Amino acid sequence: MDFTALRHHYASRQMRAHPGIVLLVTVLAALAGAAIGGCGDSPPLARTPKLAGLPLVTGSQVEIQMRTCDRGANAYCQLQLVVVGAHYRSSLEMLRAERRLLQSRHWSHANAPIGLEAAADAPSDRLRVTYATASNELRGFDLGWINRARPITLALAHDLLAQRSALAVVLQLGTG
Repeated sequence: MDFTALRHHYASRQMRAHPGIVLLVTVLAALAGAAIGGCGDSPPLARTPKLAGLPLVTGSQVEIQMRTCDRGANAYCQLQLVVVGAHYRSSLEMLRAERRLLQSRHWSHANAPIGLEAAADAPSDRLRVTYATASNELRGFDLGWINRARPITLALAHDLLAQRSALAVVLQLGTG
C-alpha cells in the first residue's frame, strides 16, 4: 500500500475517532516523499557538482552557497553561489579577473542563458559555470529571465547596496 492510499485509509476510517492519526500519517507521508524524491535519492546526488572543481580568483570567498535541484525526467542539482572579493574595485573588475582565470585554466567560453551573464565549460566538459555581476544577475531576475533561490538574491541585493564586489555563480555538471 503506498503512502497516499495509507493516508486515505486512515482518513476515511479513523478520522472521526482519532484525528491526530491523520495528521501523523500525513506528516510521515510527506517526509517519506521528500526523502525518496528529487535531490534526496542517489541519482541526483551523484549529479551534483563539487565546488572544489571551480577555480575562483585570489582573494575571493563564497559568501553563500545553496544547492537547488530540478526533479524532472533528467533530474540534476546545481550550486548557486554568491562570491565576494574585497580587494576588487567593482564587480565588473572581479568578473573580468574570473574570466581571465578560467581562460588560463583552459576553460572554454560558452553561451550563457542570458546576455547579462558569462559562461564557461571546464576542459573535461564535466563542469559548466555561469556567472554575472550582482547588478546584472538581479536585473535578469527582476525581468523574469532567470530564477534564483531567495537567499541568493537577498545576498546579491545586500552586496549591491553595500557596494561590495560580488558575483552570482551557478555551477552545474557539464556534458562530459
